[in-house]
Amino acid sequence: MHSIFFVFSVLHKKLFLLDGLSLIYRAHFAFDKAAITTAHGVKTGAILGFVQTLVAVLQKEVPTHLVVAFDSKEKNFRHALFPAYKSHRQTQPEDISIAISYIKNILDAFGIAVVECIGYEADDLLGTLAKKAASIGFTSYIMSTDKDLAQIVQDNIYLYKPGSNGQKEIVLGKKEILAQWHITRPEQVCDILALQGDASDFIPGIPSIGKKTAQKLIQTFDNLENLLKNSHQLTGKLKEKVIQYASQGILSKQLATICTDVPITLDLEKCSYHGPNREKLEPLLTTLEFRQLKKRLLGLTTDLPIQKPPVNHLL
Repeated sequence: MHSIFFVFSVLHKKLFLLDGLSLIYRAHFAFDKAAITTAHGVKTGAILGFVQTLVAVLQKEVPTHLVVAFDSKEKNFRHALFPAYKSHRQTQPEDISIAISYIKNILDAFGIAVVECIGYEADDLLGTLAKKAASIGFTSYIMSTDKDLAQIVQDNIYLYKPGSNGQKEIVLGKKEILAQWHITRPEQVCDILALQGDASDFIPGIPSIGKKTAQKLIQTFDNLENLLKNSHQLTGKLKEKVIQYASQGILSKQLATICTDVPITLDLEKCSYHGPNREKLEPLLTTLEFRQLKKRLLGLTTDLPIQKPPVNHLL
């Protein structure tokens, strides 16, 4: 059954691109109050939540290819443009750092590719890979909680918001993004963020311009650059602010724009999904004391195709 469906899926080339850290933090906050730990005191809530989300996608969406992107530990090009970029964020909790290490090992056991690139954020990698995949006929789903990724959406690139608290997942295409942001092209998301700013990333924007004003300005002038060229058409305090903070607006757009030409390769062989490797996955689940998950994934009633080494990752 799995083999037949897998062949069918390959014909529809379906790539899932996961924002690793975004989904780990999501799981961390969802399971933080539960305080799930091993007998040795290792907090495993974020790991469990991440793996459950991953398994749900594998079972429901049956992707043919997967990649999980992570931010590099080094500062990226946005810090060079604006040293205060994301400077307000707290230091990464130790529990998250521990979870990342385990999750990367679990992803390896699942045979799922992991990508990082010095000088770039995960969003840049996701955007680059989605565009590369689109150019060769793939349908891509970017799985993240970051709103700025809306600028990447096009006819065959979607945002995929995982479900939570009993709610179904949300898939946002071009039509939904345009309606949500009140724009005519997804790339105008950068212009909206350039004007209103983005507190989560410490992008300053232009003072006194909020969401509704930003939308009205872009509806009228199409983009930030055209707005600045025609700022004489504005009146009152709004005109003053736009003129006074024009350079800050340009900087904000640079910070908000996702780079889609990161020097990375979309390796279709490495990101092709064939199921988890039992010999790698089983000891990890045992160490983490994920008994129910272990039974679900590796037991006789599993819904996931399991690799049986050595078969070179073939179904």
